[in-house]
Amino acid sequence: MRIVGGRLKGRALQGPRGEGLRPTSDRLRETLFNILAHSYGDLVANARVIDLFAGTGAFGLEALSRGAEFCLFVDDGAQARALIRQNVEALGLGGVTRIFRRDARKLGDKPPGAPYTLAFLDPPYNRGLAEPALTSLSRGGWLAPEALVIVEEAAAAMFEPAPGFDMLERRDYGETEVIFLRPAAS
Repeated sequence: MRIVGGRLKGRALQGPRGEGLRPTSDRLRETLFNILAHSYGDLVANARVIDLFAGTGAFGLEALSRGAEFCLFVDDGAQARALIRQNVEALGLGGVTRIFRRDARKLGDKPPGAPYTLAFLDPPYNRGLAEPALTSLSRGGWLAPEALVIVEEAAAAMFEPAPGFDMLERRDYGETEVIFLRPAAS
């Protein structure tokens, strides 16, 4: 695994040493960031990013490499948080990151520094975790009204967005589906 674009392009990331974490491939991550750059304007530059079910932190770290201002990594797994910490330290990004140990489905009220303008949700596939995490983001005020939310899920999961979100598009990549959402206008 590596950073695929931006000022840290080519830098290696520590990956999982066993089962339990399923990092997004470099190729899919590069494709998603190209979509963000070409279909949604340059919304990564200066973004405040939240990476839920962060795993290795690859999505948030990629965003920081491409000009995001800050990233909050959220994962309730000890192995994931250790990997994120290692990757943040190796890339020298400690000053622009924070790591939360929290269940993404039970975020509570937004922390200082929120709301976030870009959110990545990459939950374990086929467990129905993305929908309650979206609800938690919305209820807690974690997202800016113009935020873009990207959900990666198994194509077979038949993901439907939580109430309060508008689906912009779905893209299939074999067994993986990527869904782009925005908070619904109130």
